[in-house]
Formats: sequence, structure tokens, C-alpha cells
Amino acid sequence: MTTRLGDPPAPDLLDAAERLSAPQMRALQRERLAWTLAHAYENVPHYRRAFDAAGVTPLDFRDLPDLAKFPFTTKADLRANYPFGMFAVPREKVARIHASSGTTGKPTVVGYTQKDIETWSSVVARSIRASGGRAGMMVHVAYGYGLFTGGLGAHYGAEAMGCTVIPVSGGMTERQVQLIEDFRPEIIMVTPSYMLALLDEFRRRGVDPRKSSLKIGIFGAEPWTEAMRAQIEEAFDIHAVDIYGLSEVMGPGVANECVETKDGPHIWEDHFFPEVIDPETGAPVPDGEPGELVFTSLTKEAMPIIRYRTRDLTRLLPGTARPAFRRMQKITGRSDDMIILRGVNVFPSQVEEQILRVPHLAPHYQLVLTREGPLDAMTIAVECEPGTDEDERITAAQQLAHHVKEMIGVTAAVDVRDPGAIERSLGKARRVVDRRPK
Repeated sequence: MTTRLGDPPAPDLLDAAERLSAPQMRALQRERLAWTLAHAYENVPHYRRAFDAAGVTPLDFRDLPDLAKFPFTTKADLRANYPFGMFAVPREKVARIHASSGTTGKPTVVGYTQKDIETWSSVVARSIRASGGRAGMMVHVAYGYGLFTGGLGAHYGAEAMGCTVIPVSGGMTERQVQLIEDFRPEIIMVTPSYMLALLDEFRRRGVDPRKSSLKIGIFGAEPWTEAMRAQIEEAFDIHAVDIYGLSEVMGPGVANECVETKDGPHIWEDHFFPEVIDPETGAPVPDGEPGELVFTSLTKEAMPIIRYRTRDLTRLLPGTARPAFRRMQKITGRSDDMIILRGVNVFPSQVEEQILRVPHLAPHYQLVLTREGPLDAMTIAVECEPGTDEDERITAAQQLAHHVKEMIGVTAAVDVRDPGAIERSLGKARRVVDRRPK
């Protein structure tokens, strides 16, 4: 769906924080950072120990660059304090608890006071509005509900926006499409990979997805490429907009693209202070330089987070449609999902871009890693589109292998499979299958 790049939002669609000047924003951030650092130091034993070990106290913070004096927080810190050791308020003051899946160890647990829930709802509502949503629209929420922050985060934000919420959650793909046809929502909030599963179901039923009621898709919880955006927009005739968040910082709604520009998520800097650091040294890098994204919360009561290393790779850019807030370049990879294959750094999103260049290939894929003697090998398992014949499969496999070698610099085998052969995720897609010996 076309967007007239650069068109500013109507002034009456901006809230008070979105109208702040740069000096006003920095003053607000200084005030809120000073409160957050003191709140964490006084109420979270982990932060008192970490600050003391680094030789700093909250009094050492006087201006925004001083934040670099303070230690990072990592996922390992959260797991070491499982379950409630990072809370800064008594447990009985915590209104809700969310947690990660814990598939790679203990889950990371986060807590929210009632005020935190209201803050979270407000930033998600702002995100929906930035995406083009308006009060009274109907929102189909297909993010998972439960301990995962996606479903309830989207739900409360849509309600705060004044929308009508359809709390479908994930799964039951046939029923999802039936409800979209019957209820006629204008907005869908879901992972981009599951949107592709819904697209498959539309086509299986013989229903033209471009004639559905959907006008806006707000996609997050996993990296996705510009090529994926173009495919979804073309398939559904919708605006596809990126929402960013992570449970350790709040949940969805930390940042969001603006439908007017679709040029990377604007970070809601009145609640979340961003830095980008060199992933190797930990040193901050200037705006515009690539590196690892780090966040400090500014208003969280139950669980303040100080300099949390997200592992997401991006760079900070000036605001466009919302000049009060800096943008981050669209996340297409994480430092911890990077594959090092025979000395070359490979991200799943790079392979996805090449898949979407090749006729007869569908954007359902997995990267299967094996070891052949002393060397690692990668096979790209990818589906063909329905109706693809054997000659077209062979040609597609050859083209993809060529593009990956030319554009990424690695040699990969390509396994073109039947439609539906790659497992479908109800949440975040599993892009890498590592079968190498431990």
C-alpha cells in the first residue's frame, strides 16, 4: 500500500510529549533518569551491589552522558535474581507478572504496578495511533496471551486507544481467518511470520486477502525485512508497520513506526532512554553509528531497568514524523542470532531478503546448521509456492544459492520443499535449526 513519504501527522493526533522540543525532552529525561537511578539503587539489592562495584551512586548522574558511568544489565542478571529479586516495590504492590518462555534457561520475570500498566497501555495506544489507528476501529489481536507480553500489551493499549478489541490470541488459523471475514476488523496485531500463515489460509479458502476489511497491520516480536513488508502490503493491500518492544524493558510499545513515513520505529523517549554501544567494548557510539541497542526505563515503578543490553543491532537516527523522538533503524538481526559460518557473519534476515527475490519461493524457511568434518555447513530449507513444477524448483534453488553466495558471501545448500512443509509458528518463527554437535 503506498505511503506519501514525509507527510506530517495532523497536529490534533499528537499528545503532549509528542510536541516537546529537543531541550524540553532532554530536561524531562534528566529528571526521570535521576529518579530511576535513585529508585533502583535504594530498592533493588542487585543494583546497589552493581553500582557500588562500579564505584558510582545516583549522585554521580548530573547529565545524560553520565549514564555511561553506570553498569549494564543483562539477561543473565535477571535470571540470577529469579523470580522477584529485581522488583523495586513489595510483591503485594505488583499488579501483574509476565515472563519469557525460559526455553534457554530460567525465564526472565518482569513485574508491573498498576501505574506501570497504565503507562504501558498509553505507549501502546500511542503506537497504534502512530500506525494509523483511530478510536472506534476494531483490532484483531493475534499475539499470544498469557505470560508473553504481546497479547495483553496490545489488548490494553487498544482499549486505551478507544478501539474495539477482538482477543483471539495465537493459533486456530482457520478460525482466525473466519473471524476476520465475519467481524471485519480494520487492524491486526500479530507477528509477521504468523501473518504469512494467515495469508496461506486465505488462499487455501479461495478468499482474496486484498478484499478483506484489514487496513493496518502492526507487526512485531521478531525481526522482519523491508522485502517482507512489501510482500505483506501487496498481498493484503494494507499498511504494514513495525512495533518494537521487549518484556525486560516493558513489552510491545517501546517504539513504533509512523504510517506517514515507515522509516524505522520512533522510540517513545519520554519513557525509555536509548543508547547504542559497541557490542565488543561496551562504549557508547554516536547517533548514526551502528551497534547494540541499550535501554534504561524512565518511569517504571515495579522493575526499573538500567542500561539493559537488548542484543538488537541498529543505529539511532533523527525523528521524522514525530520529531520529538529519535528513530532506530529497523531491527533485522540480533547479536545472539548471528550465525558465524566459515568466518562469515550471517543473519536470517539476510537470507530472507534473498528468498524474496526468487520467483516460485515462499517466505517460509529455516536455516539448518550441520557440521561436515571440521567445517560448519548451512542448508536453506524453503517452501515453493503452490503449483511450482520440478524444473521451476531446480531453477529457484540454483538462483537462491547464487544470490546467497553473491550477496552474503557464503555457500549454502538449498532444499526446496512442498508448500506447508516448514513448521508454522504460532508466535515467533524458529528460523535456525542447529544440528551441529555440542
